[in-house]
Amino acid sequence: MTQARHPGVQFATLLLFWILLNGSLAPDVLIVGVIAAAAITLLLPGAIPFFGQFRGNRPEAWVAAIGYFTYFFKELVKSNLRIAAVVLAPSLPVSPGIVKVRTKLKTPMGRLLLANSITLTPGTLTVDLDGDWLYIHWVRVESVDIDKATAEIVAGFERYLEVMYG
Repeated sequence: MTQARHPGVQFATLLLFWILLNGSLAPDVLIVGVIAAAAITLLLPGAIPFFGQFRGNRPEAWVAAIGYFTYFFKELVKSNLRIAAVVLAPSLPVSPGIVKVRTKLKTPMGRLLLANSITLTPGTLTVDLDGDWLYIHWVRVESVDIDKATAEIVAGFERYLEVMYG
């Protein structure tokens, strides 16, 4: 059993998520969290696919994970500022549209994280994921060319996710 699929990792992740959602370390909250996390871990082993497909046995995957989160937060700030500028501009300079982009990611979790990363970045919204293709609603379409749109929207996230998930 690899570390990524170890029940202890799943239990700890569920308990941490419970604590973060509740925002409390009160004994009653912790007891309920431990019971819920233990029940899910026992009844649904491997229920967190993030760990099932993550290449955690490779050090470069952990380095890529740090790079991914750093890149994501940087893009989050940049896109928030861009969208704020659009909203505050008197002319409201938007050119919305749906663009088609391609991903090189092969695992379902890698693709899911890519689609969600795009959606969580203001100004873009993943509308559909069909095999290697993602359809993205883009508030300010800069190019409808697949290669250019892929480079602008997908490539930065994909660089890290490919190392993490393949």
